[in-house]
Amino acid sequence: MAPRMTHRAAWLACLLSLLAVDAGRVGAQAAGPAAPVSAGRPVALPYFASLKRPVANVRVGPGRDYPIRWVYKKRGLPVEVLASYGNWRRIRASDGSEGWIAAMLLSSRRTALVAPWSESAVDLRAGRRPTSAVAARLQPRVLVGLQWCDRMWCSVRVQGQEASGYVRQTRLWGVYPDETIPDRSVWGVMRNML
Repeated sequence: MAPRMTHRAAWLACLLSLLAVDAGRVGAQAAGPAAPVSAGRPVALPYFASLKRPVANVRVGPGRDYPIRWVYKKRGLPVEVLASYGNWRRIRASDGSEGWIAAMLLSSRRTALVAPWSESAVDLRAGRRPTSAVAARLQPRVLVGLQWCDRMWCSVRVQGQEASGYVRQTRLWGVYPDETIPDRSVWGVMRNML
């Protein structure tokens, strides 16, 4: 006949099994994918971000133990965030290559590259019409800061220069064709209040 478990031994066995189940659940949560968060709210994937630092390593996998695939050497470049795993983000570059980057190296500041797929210059217009005066001709891959976009035009400022104006949204990599980016400037906020 098998010895009977004492009340204390049964209680201890139950407690240990609960702790083991709970530890496994907590471990799975800590190691599993985590949705990116902005202002305390989850962010839908995919989305565009920009590089916060002048040098950023892009790795083969989500962690420092993975080899470096390439190194960015320019602050502000746009990247498309495709997936999230803990504090790591899987990104796509404008040339289509993908890799993993630490989330702390990304900024929510919106930037774009002018038609990196093209060999032709793009018009920077003085107004939001195809007939508006051409303020400048922007070469492919020029980095611009996005002020706002309305699904047709984006108000942009050329990085490192005084030039600003409007570019067709479809001529930019760093904003989706159907995406609206609100004008966060003082004038834009006031205009939206009226």
